Amino acid sequence: MIAIIDYVAGNVKSVENAVKKLGYETLITSNTEEIRNAEKVIFPGVGEASTAMNYLKSLMLDELIPTLKQPFLGICLGQQLLCNFSEEGNTECLGIFNLKVKQFPGRDIVPHMGWNNLQKIRDQLLNGISEEDNFYFVHSYYCEIGENTTSECDYILPFSATLQKDNFYGTQFHSEKSGDVGSLVLQNFLKLK
Repeated sequence: MIAIIDYVAGNVKSVENAVKKLGYETLITSNTEEIRNAEKVIFPGVGEASTAMNYLKSLMLDELIPTLKQPFLGICLGQQLLCNFSEEGNTECLGIFNLKVKQFPGRDIVPHMGWNNLQKIRDQLLNGISEEDNFYFVHSYYCEIGENTTSECDYILPFSATLQKDNFYGTQFHSEKSGDVGSLVLQNFLKLK
């Protein structure tokens, strides 16, 4: 069973549809026991950091998530909330990745919205992906580059497109909206042991 965390951040249904299309059974849930017992966990997100973190705290999911041992994937806001701190609402996040989430400087159009490629790819989640492949992004905040960065993207400045530490993975792009290459990333995640 693949648990998709429901925390009033958008995009839950499109993630569910993408996972089901790959042949996996899903459960949209905010129940701590269901999440703890899932084979894998996906943490999607479209929304605002402080609102999302307050909701996680109200359900004690902020305490559960860092203790999980199964493969865990944060998507977009889901990746950002796995970091230490977000400038969006001056929000203390989950602290899995020792990184800050910062707002893009206004030197270009913000949000970063549309298709972009990845660079410096070094992650099993991205097996079969090349620097020519494009993914769909939509975000006004970005994760810094650090020791857990496994690929980068460049929009206004370089940022972490994907992150990985132990069983925790993150993608700033929306794999569920990125066509065949996004499906490949999801498939790679779902095949992890």
